[in-house]
This record gives sequence, structure tokens and C-alpha cells, in this order.
Amino acid sequence: MTQNEINSPAVSDEEIRQMVAESDTGGRRPSGLAAKVVMYTAMAWSLFQLWIASPLPFSLGVFVLNDTQSRAIHLAFALFLGYLLFPPLQRSPRKWIPVQDWVLGLVAAFCAAYLFIFYADLAARPGQPTALDLTVACVGLTLLLEATRRVVGLPMAVMATLFLAYVFLGPYMPDMIAHKGASFTKGMSHQWLSTEGVFGVALGVSSGFVFLFVLFGALLDTGGAGNYFIKSALSVLGHMRGGPAKAAVVSSGLTGLISGSSIANVVTVGTFTIPLMKRVGYKPQIAAAVETAASVDGQIMPPVMGAAAFLMVEYVGIPYTQIIKHAALPALMSYIALFYIVHLEACKAGIHGIPRDTVSPLKQRLINILLTVSGAIVLANVVYYGLGWIKDVAGNASIFIISVLMLVAYLGLLKFEARYPELHMDDPNAPILKLPDPGPTLKSGLHFLLPVVALIWNLMIEELSPALSAFWATTFLVFILVTQRPLAAFFRGKQDVKDELAQGFADLKTGLIAGARNMIGVAIATSTAGIIVGTVTLTGIGLVLAEVVELISAGNLFAMLCMVAVASLILGMGVPTTANYIIVSSLMAPVVVELGAQAGLIVPLIAVHMFVFYFGIMADVTPPVGLAAYAAAGIAKADPLVTGFQAFWYSIRTSVLPFMFIYNTQLLLIGINSIPELVLVVVFAIVASLLFVAASQNWFITRSKWYETVILLLIAFSLFRPNFWMDMIYPPYSKVPATDLIQTIEKAPANEQLRVWVEGEDMNGDPVRKGMLIPLGEPGKAAERLDRFGLRVIPMAGQIDVISVKFRSKAEKAGFQQGQKITDLEVENKRPRPEWIFVPTLGVLAFVVFAQRRRVRLGLSPA
Repeated sequence: MTQNEINSPAVSDEEIRQMVAESDTGGRRPSGLAAKVVMYTAMAWSLFQLWIASPLPFSLGVFVLNDTQSRAIHLAFALFLGYLLFPPLQRSPRKWIPVQDWVLGLVAAFCAAYLFIFYADLAARPGQPTALDLTVACVGLTLLLEATRRVVGLPMAVMATLFLAYVFLGPYMPDMIAHKGASFTKGMSHQWLSTEGVFGVALGVSSGFVFLFVLFGALLDTGGAGNYFIKSALSVLGHMRGGPAKAAVVSSGLTGLISGSSIANVVTVGTFTIPLMKRVGYKPQIAAAVETAASVDGQIMPPVMGAAAFLMVEYVGIPYTQIIKHAALPALMSYIALFYIVHLEACKAGIHGIPRDTVSPLKQRLINILLTVSGAIVLANVVYYGLGWIKDVAGNASIFIISVLMLVAYLGLLKFEARYPELHMDDPNAPILKLPDPGPTLKSGLHFLLPVVALIWNLMIEELSPALSAFWATTFLVFILVTQRPLAAFFRGKQDVKDELAQGFADLKTGLIAGARNMIGVAIATSTAGIIVGTVTLTGIGLVLAEVVELISAGNLFAMLCMVAVASLILGMGVPTTANYIIVSSLMAPVVVELGAQAGLIVPLIAVHMFVFYFGIMADVTPPVGLAAYAAAGIAKADPLVTGFQAFWYSIRTSVLPFMFIYNTQLLLIGINSIPELVLVVVFAIVASLLFVAASQNWFITRSKWYETVILLLIAFSLFRPNFWMDMIYPPYSKVPATDLIQTIEKAPANEQLRVWVEGEDMNGDPVRKGMLIPLGEPGKAAERLDRFGLRVIPMAGQIDVISVKFRSKAEKAGFQQGQKITDLEVENKRPRPEWIFVPTLGVLAFVVFAQRRRVRLGLSPA
């Protein structure tokens, strides 16, 4: 999409939708036989993914596939559809598919499916590829790179090509990044014929988890949930100052729960909210920037997080439920802060909301809010404890009882919703003089929450795998999609029940096709990212990058983090969220872990991965490549670069968070041991993010003076990281001899993390000293607790020698290696809680509040 195309007044909203959709689902819309081939292939892909996620293959003993086989079929579908739907050039035909694309699609699909078709032969001769194997690998990689150029974009294709070239050109590289190189046979085998490259963990996550969640989101949106979220947010928030912008933030957050694409989020929500924002007084670039920032933040919103959550499970080695817990507070803080930004923009511009149809008295509104919140709490407890009681009493039969209860709830909600008018998406360009009543609007789509509840229940309570949880939730959603129209027509007393049933099946077909088309880019991007991961494992470039960063940053920890943040931004430019995370986590996360540990910054691995993930997704909003900003600018008829810079300024609040939770892991809900402590952390973290926004916008109660902005920044920093000041007064740790290791471990309470200093050698044989964490888990003997972690040690001459590290254990993921020596322990000192820093901090905040209120009262600055 060029700037001239976006800014031209002749470009309609439908044309903008089409141009933006080309980046996600393909620009071709063929007809006739070609359209049927595309349609049935996409449906077959969705049904295949549902099949391998279900228990049926194992129950029936039919078409049981291992991970490698399912990954091969998954990529074959993606490549075939990618060549059919994504034209190679701007001038290529859109309404029909040229012969060469049919041929390329079929050859690419065969190369991908080669691991499935000849799986037994390949397994019988590992490491001994034939000429045919190498030919297929070479052709497959070439066609994958071309598909990446078409579907994902040129930047990622070029990046993968450079990494692939690095495998073979290692001896000719500068000394700092040189390696011995690999033969053609070894390189091709590693990248295509094994599970270390293209068919590695990343593609496995795409095949095993991501597809189902993307399909779940597509089915939910096809059924009308996206429309329901948007209209509900607008009805509740539209009357506030800058109401449409606040509705955009909330609806984008809700859409982000089920969406894996920031661009899709912009198109889904922005086509409705951006014109509304413009109409109430926001400038076009402001409206587009708000939607861009809100949509990009959808990628950090659990439970999907642009599919990165499932990759973190594999890379970090902790359960999915823990990933969701760690990601929840930063996402909440980011959205609340953006909500506050649009409020401040409205205050500065004097923008008001859209009036309601009927205005209830304040007392009545407060009572309604209280009843709604209390009702939700009561309902959540009834569901949680009620279903838990059924599970305890009924045992294995509970699944059938709960299924019947969900069906009864679904029918009851549809009958209840029949009292209210159906929701239809209004024309965003038509004048809205009054807002709809939020009561009927919220009550008109409550049944959409049931599959979401089912998904969360399976994940969090039943603790099923993400794939199986998504399968059961999607199965329930398929039933809803087919039956909601005829049942609603029946409850409304209409006569067209049969026609509505046919439309329900049509919606199901549309959703299955949309889910598959939405996955083309993700599948191809994750497989191409596998080339980069394969290069890292084959050449050791990750450790070389650590040395480069250490050299340039001169050992300064903050400078190192800034360099990693910038590198993550650059690596993420023009790359979808999922592939983006694979790249930055493979290259940058080990750098933070290694150099941070050497400097004494010992943080959990999840904090490091969240750090690089946050900066990777910021590429979607950062000029000059920010694709989401281009999409929003097209809808708003604004300048893309101006929109991008404005959206980046709004996203500064999100960029600050990774630095904060690296130094204060409580922001990831790590190390919180009580409910009061949790409340304290959540409340003050949100207050800190709001104060940071007020400082960045130069507006708090009124326009801030320069020194008030500085004070607000210091207050926000103190609330985010109270340890900074407390550590100056009371040192947090004391060193004890390594010989006390056994005694210290046996005395440590449950789930304690022991800080140790380790000495060893790096890949060049140079001595390295770094700090590391040992999570101790449940109480017990020292040997037992260390064994659960994957570590075996032996005392030796005043230090502790690491004699073995279990393969694929938590100890291995943490970086422990056989032959290392534990030289010191760090024991936490008894000192006042760092939260005492909040007391003087709040006193300073009270001074700023008093000064600004006084100016407003005296009329000394604009209100």
C-alpha cells in the first residue's frame, strides 16, 4: 500500500479493506473452479487441524500422526494456498490464478509433504540423505523463501536468506562472527530434513496450538462476536469525554483476546471506530494512532498474545497457565494507560462524548454498576465452585453433566436475548446523534461468552493442553455457529427457521475458510523463522552476538538492554508477531540472560522472553515499516508516517514496561506471596503507568510545567521500582560460602529461589563468572530438590562442582553446564519492605496534585 493510494480521496473504505486484507489473507479472489479448489483446500486444512487436535485419532486408531508428520502436512497446506492466493507482483492478476502459480504451489506442497510421504525411509537413514532428499530440500527452501516474500514480505525473506548464506559462508566472515561453515549436505539436512530447522519447534507450535486459536477467533468473529464487542464498548463508553476513542481501546483489547494479527485488529475495529473518533473532534492522525496503538497492544493480551504464548511454553519450559499469569498485569497496565492517553487528548482538545438516548440518574447508574460487578463475581464463584463440586462428585461423568449445563445455559441465553433487538454493524460514516442503551446492547450477545468461558475453564481449571482446550472450545463454538441463527429465529417467533439453519452452515463454512486463510502467513512465517533458529543451533551465532553486544556496551547493563531493545525492533520490522518472537527470542534472549547474569542481574527466563517479545511487536507501530499504522492511516485518510510517529509516541508506555519488569519481576506477578501484596503491586503498578502517561503527555490535572513533568517521571519510576531506592539504603543480599549450599537448600521454604554465583568457561575457553537462580520447589532433602531441577553437585575443595545436568531439564534451560563450579551463595537480607518507599513518593505526588489544582482554581492555566 503506497502513501498516494492511502491519501487519495478516490480510495473507498472497501478498497482500503481489500488492500489491507492482502497482507493477511491474500489479494486474489478467483472465481469458478479455482475458487472452489481454494475453498475446499482451506476447509480441508481446518478440518485436518481439528482432527489431529482431537482425541479421535487415538481412540479410533485411524490416521494417527506424530509431530513431524503433522508439521509437514501443515506446511504443505500453507504453501499451496500461499502460492494460489498471494500474487508475486503488483501487476499480477487478482481474479484468476496463472498456470505457473499452480505448478509452484503443487511443487512446494510436495516438498513440504515429503517428510510425511517418505517418513519411514528418512527415519531409517538418519544423517544419510540421498540425492533426491537434497534436491527436495534445496527446491523446498527456495520455494519457501519465495512464498515468504509474497505472503510475509521482503524483509523476512531477505533476513532468512542471509542467515542461510551464513551457514555456508562462515569461514569467509569477519573474525568476530566467523565459524567453520557447513557442507551442502549437512546444511540442507539440518534445515529441511530434520526438526532443527524449518520443521522445528516453531512450526510445531503453529501446527499444534496456533491454528486452533486462530480458527477459534475466526469462527467467533464470523458468528458476530467482533461486532458485539465493538457495539458493547461503544454503548458503555461512548458518552464519556472522547468516548469513541475509549471504545476503540476497549474493543481492540477484547478483539486482541482472540486475534493473532494487529493488522486484522485494525481492520476489524478501526473501520468502525476511526470515523467515529474523527467525527467527535479527534484529528485523523490522532484517531489512526489510537487505533494502531490499541491494536498492536492486542498482541500482548492473553490468552493468545499473537500466538507467542504457546511458543513461550516451549522456549521457557513453564506451563501455559503460568505464561498467562505473567503476561496479565503488563497487558492490563498498557491498556489502562492508553485509555488514559485518549482521555488526556480529549481534555486538551476539549472533546466530549456522544449523548445517550436516555440518561439515568447518577445514583441509578452507580447501583447498576454495583449490581453488574457483584453479579459477575457471584456468577464466577457459582461456576467455579459449582462445576468443581460436580467434578468432585461425578468424577469422569462430570464432563457429560457440565456439557448438558452449558447447553442449557446456551439455550437460556438465546431465549433471554430474543427480547432485545438483533445487533447490526452501523455505517460508521452515518451521523450518530445518540448512543444506544447499553443494557439491551450488552444483553444481546451474552452467548458469545460461553465458548470463551469453556476455553478458559479447560485451560485454567481442567488444565488440559492448549490444543485440547482449544479443540473442545472450538467444537462448542461450531455448534453455536450452526444453531444460533435458527434458534434465535424460533425464539423470536419467525417463520424462516429452515433458511436460518442453512445460513448457520454457511457461516460455519465461512469461518473454516477464514481461519485457514488467516493462518497462511503465520504458518509460512514460523517455518521461515525455523531457518533462522536452525542457523543459530548449527553455527552458535547466538553466543557470538552476546560477545558483540558486550563489547559495544562496555559491560554497562542498561546500555546492553537498550541495544537489545533496538535490535529486537529492527529484527521485528515487517515480520508477523509469531515469527517476530521466534527470531528475537532465538537471537536476543540468550544475550540478555548471559550478559545480565555476568553483571549480577539474575532474572527468571520468562522476564527475558517477555522483554524481547515486547520490543519485537513494537516494530508493528514503529516507522517506517509499521504495517498496522499504514492500515489505520488508510482508514483515517491520514499520512502514514505522521500516524506511525504519533502511534509510537503513544506506545512509549508499553516500551517502558519491559525495562521495569526486568528490574522488578513483581510486575510479572513473580515472587508475590499473599493477596494484600498482590493488591498492592497491581494498584501501584497501574498508578505508576498512569503517572508516566501524564508525564509523557505533559498533562495531568492541567497542563504540566517542565519540573512537574520531571517529578511525575520520578514518581512513576519509584512506584515501578521501589527496590532501586531501598537497595541504596539496605543491601538486598549477603554472600555466604558455597559449602553452605546443602544446609541452605534444606532450610529453604517451598518455592524459594536460591541465588548462586557460578564459574566456568565460554565457547572460546575463556573464564566466565555469572549469577544464576535455582528454583527449589517443594521442601525436602537437598539432593531431591536439586534433582527435580535437573542438577547433581558434589562438594570439592571449598566449592561445589556441577557433575551432571539432566537433558532438557529446567537446569539446562537455565544455562547450567557440567563442569561448572558454584563458588558463592547469596542469601536475602532482612530489611524493611521496599513498598515503604511509596509513602514519601505519594507525599510528593500530593504536592503536584495540590499545585495543579490550585492553578486550575485560580485560572492560571487551561483546564
